[in-house]
Amino acid sequence: MLFWIAALGGLAVAYLFGSVPTGYLAGRLLKGVDIRELGSGSTGATNVLRTLGKWPALVVLLADAAKGAAAVAFARWFYPWLYATPALPPPAAPDAATLTPWAVGLAGLAALLGHARPVWLGFRGGKSVAAGLGLLLAMSWPVGLGGLAVFAVAVAAFRMVSLGSILAAATAVALVCLLPHPLAYRVLVIAGGLYVILRHRANIQRLLAGTEPRVGQGAAAKSRP
Repeated sequence: MLFWIAALGGLAVAYLFGSVPTGYLAGRLLKGVDIRELGSGSTGATNVLRTLGKWPALVVLLADAAKGAAAVAFARWFYPWLYATPALPPPAAPDAATLTPWAVGLAGLAALLGHARPVWLGFRGGKSVAAGLGLLLAMSWPVGLGGLAVFAVAVAAFRMVSLGSILAAATAVALVCLLPHPLAYRVLVIAGGLYVILRHRANIQRLLAGTEPRVGQGAAAKSRP
């Protein structure tokens, strides 16, 4: 029982990694504003770009990617250590080699959830694109680089970050299925990719309507009661 409690604690730590509200902190520190009240209302790097500028957006992008990578690195260290700790005897099955990939996958999903639904901000965060890139690069760099390349090409061609993000998520799902990966990693990327796309459902509606803002255009201001 103690082993499984500690294992759940590891997922909680991964969630807390993802929940660090970097975009929100950038707004507060640089302009004294709540970025959730500006632009699209997201705390992600795209809204930071529209409301605070390119350099704050770059810092937020790198910090958010680091959160995803940190969650994967932590899980890869923590769960083998947990298995080797005599004070927390592991179950007879599964063994460490079987459990660790699934634990890493669940930790990655926990980090994505933390970024999108941070406990510190009333569960209102970003769309998990940058955090997803970080965990992909840490988990499988060919998949991460493939998604990043598609994102860059799409944004350069269409000047729409949302479109690039959606296509990057779809590319990651395709690559993780085509390249040799553990089943746990494939489940993580498929679930995470679908989650990122779902988080862009409003963007998809605007894309279909031809009203999605392009890079350099301000998002329509959100009305607040």
